[in-house]
Amino acid sequence: MVQENSIKYNCIIILGPTACGKTSISIELAKELNTEIISADSMQIYKDLNIGSAKVTQQEAQGIQHHMIDIIPSDATFSVSEYKILAEKIASRMIEESKIPIIAGGTGFYLTALIENNIYGLCEGDNSIRQKYIQIASEKGNIYVHNILNKIDPVSAQKLHPNDIKRVIRAIEIYEVTGKTKTELELENKKQISNSILHPLIIGLNLSTREKLYSKIDKRVDIMFEEGLLDEVKHLICDKGLTINNQSMQGIGYKEFFDYFSGNATIDETKSKICLNTRHYAKRQLTYFNKFNIEKWYNTDEISVDDIVLDICNMYFNKK
Repeated sequence: MVQENSIKYNCIIILGPTACGKTSISIELAKELNTEIISADSMQIYKDLNIGSAKVTQQEAQGIQHHMIDIIPSDATFSVSEYKILAEKIASRMIEESKIPIIAGGTGFYLTALIENNIYGLCEGDNSIRQKYIQIASEKGNIYVHNILNKIDPVSAQKLHPNDIKRVIRAIEIYEVTGKTKTELELENKKQISNSILHPLIIGLNLSTREKLYSKIDKRVDIMFEEGLLDEVKHLICDKGLTINNQSMQGIGYKEFFDYFSGNATIDETKSKICLNTRHYAKRQLTYFNKFNIEKWYNTDEISVDDIVLDICNMYFNKK
């Protein structure tokens, strides 16, 4: 992504891997700037998914308004295009009110959709198509569905592992909805000029070493279990009847429990799997964020929240 210095900043993006401190820093920044926060987290959009999504609590929010949280039922589906439409409307309103939108989160596709004119991201979802291929994967396996994509769009198939079934199915869905492959739409996308209303100062957060990040992830998972993650997931699966086919239940911190409730894993094995999957996800996040034009990275274990906030404000207003 290329962001010209001559373009006026009108928002701030705070991104980074899970458990790096985005919530606390974005809240302190919002307090300093007297503004609001737009979440860019694909799990926090769901109602009733609180602990496993590390959703900000009322106490943590300290009166700062958060948008794009708790906006759809736990059994609903939600697309990148829907996120872009809703989040841009909120950001536009804030800009008109002379507020600086702070967009904080770790879902790369959401952030890409806000910054770029991402055509394939704007392809409307079709739940019937999605459910059809989820069922096929359940009956015939992920490799079978991956082979279907390979016949349609071999370039995308080569980039996606068969076990990344959510994105494999999404690529097939794009073709069936638009008549064009994801690869074709990406090529068209490169030829178009971004029409995003947002011109962000992009800030990256991390920890100084991978080991420290992984340790913090493990501690966060321990806290989630102490706060009642098991009961939260039990309510969603056993009481509300959600299954692995529900979009919300495909998120880390939720999907791992299906083996536990079916008797194929202990609670300790489930916790270990959540820690491992979260670590892998954090690694993928950092790789994805390399495509962004990040103004500055901060190691949150080496510099105070106050100093980070002050530095971000100085960068925003000095380069605005």
